[in-house]
Amino acid sequence: MSDARLLPYILLAPATVFLVGFFLVPFGQVAVEAFTQYGDLSLGNFRSIAGDWKFWPSVRNTFVLTLILVPLQIALALAMASLVMALKRGRDVALYIFTIPLGISDLAAGLIWLAILEQNGFLNSVLYYVGLIPGPKLLLSYQSIVALFAAIIIAELWRATAIVLVILVAGMSLIPKEYYEAAEVFGASPWKRFIRITLPLLRPSLQTALILRTILAFEVFAIVLVLAGNNLPILMGETFNWQFALQDRAGASAYAMVILGISIGFTLVFLWALGERKETAR
Repeated sequence: MSDARLLPYILLAPATVFLVGFFLVPFGQVAVEAFTQYGDLSLGNFRSIAGDWKFWPSVRNTFVLTLILVPLQIALALAMASLVMALKRGRDVALYIFTIPLGISDLAAGLIWLAILEQNGFLNSVLYYVGLIPGPKLLLSYQSIVALFAAIIIAELWRATAIVLVILVAGMSLIPKEYYEAAEVFGASPWKRFIRITLPLLRPSLQTALILRTILAFEVFAIVLVLAGNNLPILMGETFNWQFALQDRAGASAYAMVILGISIGFTLVFLWALGERKETAR
């Protein structure tokens, strides 16, 4: 084989080694841990975690967070992307400002919102200063699950919507301007242009954004840990607890496989729902 034909394989070799060493090998170890018990192939680890009282609440809470977060982030990112694309000047500056939260880690974002929402935090101080409350109020209490959900959703919207924004702006940049100009000539309103041109042509970008954000929503952990602690069990939090608090690697591996299975399921749904469909000839 000539050097020219070998070159693609040589260039792909470092990435292949990285994926095998840091993804496939650990994944294989986790899968083996999850599906074996006492050296035999078994579903016992899954039965163990399903029998724990926190399992089903963690599944429910994770699904609720995901089903609220992802649509809100898609809608907000669409509005932000449309605003960025409508700007004639300062588009890069606006996009930069919107994406600043991308440079902040999950844990740091959680700590920022904890400083805002805790009993002696910024929000209570401002409300007390303007006379809206008589004294500091406990906002992040285990007695108010709704408040905990709201705090986590607000923090995640602030931190992670920029990921979706970047994907959608890239997709909108590829839509030919001639389509909008022709629609405007024929009297189409901005809303109709958005519905009839932007959304259909943005389908591949929306598909990517939905898959990525759904997977990441099922893996949310640090923000929940900081704002809610153990008062709001979620799948990633229970994975952490089984690995480090209970010292049960097999149970943690089973939780990881549950998260993987749910993520794959949602990915297949999005690929089917937003995939290109070929029209059959009649």
